[in-house]
Amino acid sequence: MNTGDPYSLTVEAWRQPTRAAHDGVVLAESAAPLLMRETGLDAYLYFPRGDVTETLLQPSTLRTFCPFKGTASYWHLDLPGGQLENAAFSYENPFDEVSEIAGHVAFFDNVLDQPLTQAAEDVGLSGPLVDWLLQEAWMCETPADLTEQFGQRMVKMGVPLWRLGVGIWTLHPQLAGRRYNWIRGREGVEEGGTPHGMLAEPAYLNSPVRHVSEGLGGVRQRLNQPGETEFQFPIMDELRAQGGTDYVAMPLPFSNGQTNTMSLTSDDPAGFSTADLGEIFNCVFALSRFYETLTERQNTRTLLTTYLGQRSGTRVLNGQTQRGHGEEIRAAIVFCDLRNSTQLAAAMPRGTYLDLLNDFFEAASEPILSRWGEVLKFIGDGILAIFPVDGDPAAACSQARDAAEEIVSRLAVTEAPPLRCAIGVHLGEVTFGNVGAPERLDFTVIGSAANLAARLSEQCKVLDQSLLFSGAVQEILPEAMVPLGRHDLHNVPQTTEIYTTEIHAV
Repeated sequence: MNTGDPYSLTVEAWRQPTRAAHDGVVLAESAAPLLMRETGLDAYLYFPRGDVTETLLQPSTLRTFCPFKGTASYWHLDLPGGQLENAAFSYENPFDEVSEIAGHVAFFDNVLDQPLTQAAEDVGLSGPLVDWLLQEAWMCETPADLTEQFGQRMVKMGVPLWRLGVGIWTLHPQLAGRRYNWIRGREGVEEGGTPHGMLAEPAYLNSPVRHVSEGLGGVRQRLNQPGETEFQFPIMDELRAQGGTDYVAMPLPFSNGQTNTMSLTSDDPAGFSTADLGEIFNCVFALSRFYETLTERQNTRTLLTTYLGQRSGTRVLNGQTQRGHGEEIRAAIVFCDLRNSTQLAAAMPRGTYLDLLNDFFEAASEPILSRWGEVLKFIGDGILAIFPVDGDPAAACSQARDAAEEIVSRLAVTEAPPLRCAIGVHLGEVTFGNVGAPERLDFTVIGSAANLAARLSEQCKVLDQSLLFSGAVQEILPEAMVPLGRHDLHNVPQTTEIYTTEIHAV
């Protein structure tokens, strides 16, 4: 491909005798060091190993990876004043394009009496990918959309790309990260998630993603060359078996210091050229900003849904953020409380009780969420949920009843200690919106109808029932309801007709 000024690597003889020293101690002295220039980066002088004071070098365990040059090995310097860690580096088996620097040693300027690096030339970014980023990428609505368009753009400009993968760390209660895989010739992008527990599994520990995410640079491996390979990642064997010839994993850095990963696989016999990878590398930081913006938007939606619920989170995201901002809705209201929670908390270690409480919340929430109910909040050991009426109150009441009955059934089969609940269900008008202090708001339902559902839950304990309904629900769903009489409820002005279902009547 032709981008005008392609990314380049050059190695040239430096004709001036050069000495590297620290506090007067000579580290290396050579009449013929090599200067390696790389687009956009400072140029380092590399000393032949025979011109380096070998007794000062001690091998380090640190390795970093570069998709252009190969794997860098690092060296400590043992000096009279103490050891300088990772003060020098070398490429023992560099890629062919810079093979001349094999076994040569370079020193970081911060350990030298006189700096030796040559400042990078000011290179303006241009080319088809940069143009696309500036003119079109901003219209992508999701990370998956951005991945698909980026892959298509590279193929269009002649990069021999077969597969493109992007892995991004995320904020999610179940997922540590999200991944997006695009394959040339297929429509769309395959999306997936990485559960938190996977980070301790071999699939992640023995992967290039781990190396890149830990800040060790980019990984490159030719997949179609015979002989031993430096990296033995299982993903590379899988890609090789499918026809992959060249694999590269690059850092995709976010402004908060998080390092994400972009991987590219070619199926062309020649693999990627330096110009191909350079064009991508030159725009990767701008590309990262687009991914970061889209990921932040996605994380915001996920967290609002997680902490507020689907309907409430959507309303907040759509701008309902002012105190007092809300709407009057009719809903079936469910209040579910854990029975005997005080005794359970006193009899258990704190961690054990917390696990039990989470098990209860999970057992009570899933029947509600699976029926498109909204879990608004967890109040101590209780749950407040609603099923908004969307034209048909019978549908909302049926969903609330079925969810409540499933909760009771689930808890009935829990292992020791046995768990019991107290559920109140009422149909009424509530205000659905923002309440609280100006700088600390809650999105919930308020009104006498919500209070009545909570009082019905309390009355379960008085009547030794698991599930009680108000007369308003019984009027909508009269079948299989058992009257339990009229009762005075705390802070409810009138006596209330109470019902339960035949299956739960005691």
